[in-house]
Amino acid sequence: MRVLGIETSCDETGVALYDTTQGLLADALHSQIAMHAEYGGVVPELASRDHTRRLLPLIDNVLEQASVGRAQLDAIAYTAGPGLVGALMVGASTAHGMARALGIPVLGVHHMEGHLLAPMLEDDAPDFPFVALLVSGGHTQLVRVDGIGRYQLLGESVDDAAGEAFDKAAKMLGLDYPGGPRVAALAEHGDPGRWRFPRPMTDRPGLDFSFSGLKTHTLTTIRGLESNAQLDDQARADVARAFEEAVADTLAIKCRRALEQTGLKRLVVAGGVSANVRLRARLEDATQKRGARVYYPRGRFCTDNGAMIAYAGAQRLLAGERDQVGLMKAVPRWPMDQLLAPAVKP
Repeated sequence: MRVLGIETSCDETGVALYDTTQGLLADALHSQIAMHAEYGGVVPELASRDHTRRLLPLIDNVLEQASVGRAQLDAIAYTAGPGLVGALMVGASTAHGMARALGIPVLGVHHMEGHLLAPMLEDDAPDFPFVALLVSGGHTQLVRVDGIGRYQLLGESVDDAAGEAFDKAAKMLGLDYPGGPRVAALAEHGDPGRWRFPRPMTDRPGLDFSFSGLKTHTLTTIRGLESNAQLDDQARADVARAFEEAVADTLAIKCRRALEQTGLKRLVVAGGVSANVRLRARLEDATQKRGARVYYPRGRFCTDNGAMIAYAGAQRLLAGERDQVGLMKAVPRWPMDQLLAPAVKP
């Protein structure tokens, strides 16, 4: 089955073609970062308009890469949520329009399920069951994964997600959007011994996260430096280093606990924050000490992309799932625990 995957949940337009026999045939991505950087964050209306401009040319690009015509497609998968409703509508309407014209099935896919399954695109993919850490945009979640749609939420952020905390810390430090990569780059020049910021909610049992207190601590530190005219370039780098290490340690501690609690030996980490080098180092150390192993998608599939949607959609399409004709889905808020396992095993 050849499945075209479409991702338009936020500020990246992603398209990919996945074949259930041959694997990933082609993919393409357009990032809107440069456009939104001027405003310090994503502007929903601009995002929707840019998806409208970019999506069809990207589809043509991917099909040309794979030397596949539209008539050779077997199905289309698109991101149905969660995300920005206008952006989601662009992908949903395009997918449904193409599927109707071609007479093929179409299916709306959960964005976070796409991230969770992205490591399955790699040659050395993890087997079920495993623990997954999802750190993408406004989501920070620990999930036990026993199969497609068989998910048990172990813990999640009770306030700011890790990605949101990075973006807010970046603004405090006067860094441009997107915040995560900017903070990480600045932290490379920081002194790791100058400050130790709190590791939130690690001094109590449980697997939930909270980053609002860390954000407040960071702001208090910056304001103290400013009031004493000490916020120079080195101090900013030191704050970035202390903040990044606190986030990385917190995530690693909770992942270790999740592995201990479940007794599992495989950890999957996916989403934009999973590309953070310091986080990867902490997770590698935490898993090795337990005789466990950590899996990631390749770098370009850590952020939003069409390949993960094509793959996740293909698994459910193989099980016979599909949208009803003319009933496209755009679900801005869509808890993952509402997903069900396919009635038929893919």
